[in-house]
Amino acid sequence: MSERSSGRQIPVVVLAGFLGSGKTTLLNHLLHRSGGSRIGAVVNDFGAVEIDAMAVAGALGDSTVSLGNGCLCCAVDASELDEYLERLARPSAGIDVIVIEASGLAEPQELVRMVLASELPNIVYGGLVEVVDAAEFDETRAAHPGIDRHLALADLVVVNKTDRVDDPEPVLKTVRDLVDRAAVVSATHGRVDPEFLFDCRPGEERIGQLSFDDLHRDGPEHDTHPHLHAGYDSLSFVSEQPLDPRRLIAFLDSRPAGLYRIKGYVDFGPYDVRNRYAVHAVGRFLRFYPEPWPAGAGRATQLVLIGTGLDTGALRAELDGCVSDGAPHTDDEAGMWGVLRYVQEAEDPAA
Repeated sequence: MSERSSGRQIPVVVLAGFLGSGKTTLLNHLLHRSGGSRIGAVVNDFGAVEIDAMAVAGALGDSTVSLGNGCLCCAVDASELDEYLERLARPSAGIDVIVIEASGLAEPQELVRMVLASELPNIVYGGLVEVVDAAEFDETRAAHPGIDRHLALADLVVVNKTDRVDDPEPVLKTVRDLVDRAAVVSATHGRVDPEFLFDCRPGEERIGQLSFDDLHRDGPEHDTHPHLHAGYDSLSFVSEQPLDPRRLIAFLDSRPAGLYRIKGYVDFGPYDVRNRYAVHAVGRFLRFYPEPWPAGAGRATQLVLIGTGLDTGALRAELDGCVSDGAPHTDDEAGMWGVLRYVQEAEDPAA
């Protein structure tokens, strides 16, 4: 008998990129810099010998292993994906985030489609991350033009191995021209701050990829080591006044390039007095999840926005403009329609 859902949704991040781009190196970096979070890693390897799975697991033979830091790694065929997601998402597994490393020859949109089509109530799509080898980018792109299409689908592109080229700017510019509203970051040895992809503070309420506590602690007195996320822009927004749903949807539908991640809770006030709306946006992906207000909780909108090259002042001004100026008109039944377009019907927990 399957376990009952804990009500907490686990983000599923698809990690893709051509052969040799550094996906496994990046995944290993995440595993070793998880900040105490438990990562479930699904490696969709190519070929009969599970080389990447061995590299990630640090062990031979068994395709399912338990690492010392509590990470699970499963080398699977894509057809088994839902089965493994279900197992990793069980509350007893204690997983905080799942990373699917696609084969270098895989079509990442197929894995994304499978995650989005999953009916598992415990998971939520966490974005498509494409890894690019800066040193081999031009040659790889010429031999495999399909890479352009993959980059156009990405929510985050990591231009890896920038230390192997004299000037990474031409590659970065080409990638930025190819992506569609995705954040583009450079890296060496796959070193991307895991807090850009998931919250590394298990056990506390998660309102964003970087928690409010993390944002507040990033001052000089806490800067004991270089932060990888220093290259990213972040904005926390809190409003004790409800937001207007039409204005918020207009903002979300036109959010700027580089705004990779939005997460938090929205209060729509009289439009829905019973529920707050958890919002989850990754690149172009957007979803709202209505849920009852916790007993005794103060009603407020709390959002975290993360990306690169952001004008945080302009974003804050736009969000301020989303604050409602009063109760909705009595005949404004369509006010929430824009929000409801992005609401996925929840499974009945009593079923």
